[in-house]
Amino acid sequence: MNIYVGNLAYGVTQEELQAVFAAYGEISSVNLITDKFTGESKGFGFVEMPNNSEADTAIKALNDTPLKGRNMKVNQAKPRGERPSRGPRW
Repeated sequence: MNIYVGNLAYGVTQEELQAVFAAYGEISSVNLITDKFTGESKGFGFVEMPNNSEADTAIKALNDTPLKGRNMKVNQAKPRGERPSRGPRW
C-alpha cells in the first residue's frame, strides 16, 4: 500500500521516516518529496508497505502523532487520477 505522509518538519530525512514506519512492518520504499531546484524537503512524502494490514496499522498508529515537533498527517495515498485538477497550466 502506498501511504501519504504530510505535515512533516523540513528537517526529517528519508532514513528517519523509514525508521518510524519500520516499527509497524516491512517497508518497500520511502520517497521524501524535495524541491527540484533547492533539494530541500517540501514537507511530505510517500511510504510503500507491501503488507496492507501492517500499512493500515501504521496509518492508524501514526496519524496525528508528532515527529520533530510537527504532527504528521498519515493516510492511504490516492492514485494520481483521482486528484482534483489544479487548473490550467500555461
